[in-house]
Amino acid sequence: MSAKSVKGTDASLFQLDGKPSWGAATPQAMQHVLAMLVGNITPPMLIANLLKLPPEEMILLTQAAMIIGGITTLIQLFPIMGFGMGLPNVMGVAFAYMPILTAIGMSYGIRAIFGAQLVGAFASIFIGLAMGKIRKFFPPIVSGTVVLSIGLSLYGTAINYMAGGNAKADNFGEPKYWLIAVITLAVTLACNLFGKGYIKVSGMLIGIAVGYIISIAFGGMVNFEGVKNAGWVALPSFVHWGLEFHPSAIMAMIIMYVVQAVQTIGDVSSTAIGGFNREATDREIGGAIMGQGICGMLGAVVGGLPTDPYSQNVGIIVTTKVVAKRVFLIVGCIMIVAGLCPKFGAVMTTIPYPVLGGATVTVFAAITMSGIQLITEQPMNYRNRMIVGISLALGVGITTASRSLQFASQDIQNIIGASPIVLSFLVSFFLNMIVPVDDAEAE
Repeated sequence: MSAKSVKGTDASLFQLDGKPSWGAATPQAMQHVLAMLVGNITPPMLIANLLKLPPEEMILLTQAAMIIGGITTLIQLFPIMGFGMGLPNVMGVAFAYMPILTAIGMSYGIRAIFGAQLVGAFASIFIGLAMGKIRKFFPPIVSGTVVLSIGLSLYGTAINYMAGGNAKADNFGEPKYWLIAVITLAVTLACNLFGKGYIKVSGMLIGIAVGYIISIAFGGMVNFEGVKNAGWVALPSFVHWGLEFHPSAIMAMIIMYVVQAVQTIGDVSSTAIGGFNREATDREIGGAIMGQGICGMLGAVVGGLPTDPYSQNVGIIVTTKVVAKRVFLIVGCIMIVAGLCPKFGAVMTTIPYPVLGGATVTVFAAITMSGIQLITEQPMNYRNRMIVGISLALGVGITTASRSLQFASQDIQNIIGASPIVLSFLVSFFLNMIVPVDDAEAE
């Protein structure tokens, strides 16, 4: 959907403080909701499945994801005391945190996830305050290496879900699971590559819908019992799971918030350049990170996992040039209303594993390629290639050979042994600091 196609309808759509009619703003808002919906609900569902939480708790996590995504979107749009960037964007639960959340959850349980999130989110507020001074320490060679390690670490999750979700089950890898997953993937890719307008931005949602229908046709893969039992309206449950604080989990989460802050710089910058033809200011970038921090703290209390700006929604802003705050006000309100409806969460939790796997593998691939794109912003000379290569070799290698740390303390094993992200970040950060700068061109 281009700016020309809607410009004749209401020109105020292209002004930050414009007041387009509700009739003109609502279709634009729905485009953003469709683009972010699946990405927002999938991480809490994956975490709930991984930790074997009961269906009613998966519904709570899904509800909280919608609520916290909506609240964060609104705070970013309408800053409060410096928290928020004052620019349009759509916020949602971040896939990038999945490896860290998985590692913490498997080691300590869901209480430790929210305890670490509470402290990590608080620390990210100070990151936002200091972003103008510390930004130079996170060049693309460092941030790209970390984003690449995130993408690589997520592939195992995608393949596991495509094959049925439970590697210990007798029917794991059954042909029907692969058939459903591949069809879901094919439809998603077809929409993203060949679709236009709503079809293009809703590719993952359409792919899941097709895979879902096929799963129902197979029989026995979709259970609607939870939907029947779920209520229509329910307020979020505060500190439902409780909070636990483990030093290794907190350290890993703080590092992840630092990494995500670097990625947020890119998303905010893209929004400013694509939507307003200017560079993002330090105040806007810092406010965005601080907004994520305060909402991360709130999320830890209500059960909403960490959020970040959604790149697909940035892409819609860049493409359509629609930046009116009223559009994104509608988006945030729709997300909150959906989060207050347990029926909605219950329907989402009926999506079978192979469907989720087939759809999300495209997201994981996009994260990986984003990392490669960031890395190649700097010349691929010997220095930079070695920083990336050594960082990934140690991060991914030690995670794969987890017994290599069996004589280390449990905290060390939990920080750097359970996920490649933390070690890849630390190695790339320190190598970039101590290895002399090499201005040579790529070899």
